[in-house]
Amino acid sequence: MRVAALIVALSLPAIAHHSISVDYDSTKPITLTGKVTRVEWRNPHAFFYVDAKEPRENKERNWAIELGSVNSLIRMGWTQNSIKIHEVVTVQGIRAIGDRPMVNARTVTVVGTGERLLTWEGKNRR
Repeated sequence: MRVAALIVALSLPAIAHHSISVDYDSTKPITLTGKVTRVEWRNPHAFFYVDAKEPRENKERNWAIELGSVNSLIRMGWTQNSIKIHEVVTVQGIRAIGDRPMVNARTVTVVGTGERLLTWEGKNRR
């Protein structure tokens, strides 16, 4: 009985963190440019929100931009002040499944400074 409980306890972190393919479609890349409206620097993933035009409809929406974990962002040079409310950014990433205004970001560029921030620890890590 104790062995079974230990196996379940050890597998919970793996169950809790799902693949991005559950929420995002890797065949639908998207680029948005807009003004940051909110920043949420928290785990398990940091988010920020941008008012940007819907590319397909040319209609402005508030987009949720999902980043990696706070720890991985810090390892890549991010701080809580890397992007600020009212700053204009360009986000490149993949679009959420369905019509939800969500993007899993790959890069974020601060338009005013040209600073390019990576959002995941893949092959393109700086």
